Amino acid sequence: MSTLPYLPFARPTLDEDTINGVTEVLRSGWITTGPQVKKFEAALSVYLGDRPVRVLNSATAALEVALQLCGIGPGDEVITPAQTFFAAPNMIAKVGAKPVFVDVELISRNLDFNAVEQAITPRTKAIMPTHFGGLPVDMDRLYAIAGKYGLRMIEDAALAMGSSWRGRRIGSFGDLTVFSFHPNKNMTSIEGGALVLADEAEALEVETLRFHGITRLPDGTRDVAFPGGKFNLPDVNARIGLGQLARLEEFNHRRRELVADYFRLLQTDPPCLLPHPGYPGDESGHSWNLFAPLLPLDQLRIDRSQFRAALESRGIGTGISYEAAHLTTLFRGYGHRDGELPNTERIARETVTLPLFPTMTRADVERVCATVNEVLAEAKR
Repeated sequence: MSTLPYLPFARPTLDEDTINGVTEVLRSGWITTGPQVKKFEAALSVYLGDRPVRVLNSATAALEVALQLCGIGPGDEVITPAQTFFAAPNMIAKVGAKPVFVDVELISRNLDFNAVEQAITPRTKAIMPTHFGGLPVDMDRLYAIAGKYGLRMIEDAALAMGSSWRGRRIGSFGDLTVFSFHPNKNMTSIEGGALVLADEAEALEVETLRFHGITRLPDGTRDVAFPGGKFNLPDVNARIGLGQLARLEEFNHRRRELVADYFRLLQTDPPCLLPHPGYPGDESGHSWNLFAPLLPLDQLRIDRSQFRAALESRGIGTGISYEAAHLTTLFRGYGHRDGELPNTERIARETVTLPLFPTMTRADVERVCATVNEVLAEAKR
């Protein structure tokens, strides 16, 4: 057992100003959706090029509302990678549509665009790409396909707050973009998410969809024309989000510094397959929510669970990003089977998420890399 402090794979950074701000909100007597939410939405809008933004109580809720906003339901298809968090295909299924899974590129873990075009049918209504780990998909190619086939785009940018494509922030252009503010993301509101839109009329519709489908009539009474959910974000969470957004660029800069240390130090025998380093000349466009190499399991005498247990016993936490969504019990029920998506399935078998958060030190990265090196060397065939 390690005598060093435990190092989790993710940890939020909450400063005293934010904590004091939450106390002020609690003392104000207005703790649910109110003035702090409006401030948070306004600040996010400024950060994202003055686009309309509406916050919700999770990115999952934002994905569901985005699908509803696009009128997607039974009989429709939405193309999405299977190498993503379960929320994306789950929400497609929840609205009654069919998730059409496609494979990803092995290094970037982002959509294989050739597979996307092959998957389009007359029933396809949207594409839901994931900007994996904070690395943007090729936005030029993505929107060229959307324009060619007349498809809506719902960008799953849960991992990409602060990422950019050719100098333009993800969410500041395009169709619909969803961000997550879960505690293991680049900024947090404890729980929460945002939906960024291109159209103010659609933004107003989100306000109805996120709160029971309620509209107010001229006489002050209420009406419901659609069975909306209850997805509103409380002011307490919004105040945390405001404090986090003010430091987002600082957080992301620190993440990039730590990742540079990982690339320098994680030279194992047998070698891991390291993640995509970012696009040449635009490395700052990658916000690095995750650092998730692939383990050389075919050259080891241990499996991934044993590797993770070995790190855990030495005081280092890890995660899995991600399992193959098409091979879950839910989507096997749609007829999916092993072998359909080779890259996705290899990633799902071999991936491990190593610690990465802004308050880590270079010594922490050195410790992780030394421990990984040690465990892999001991387990080499």
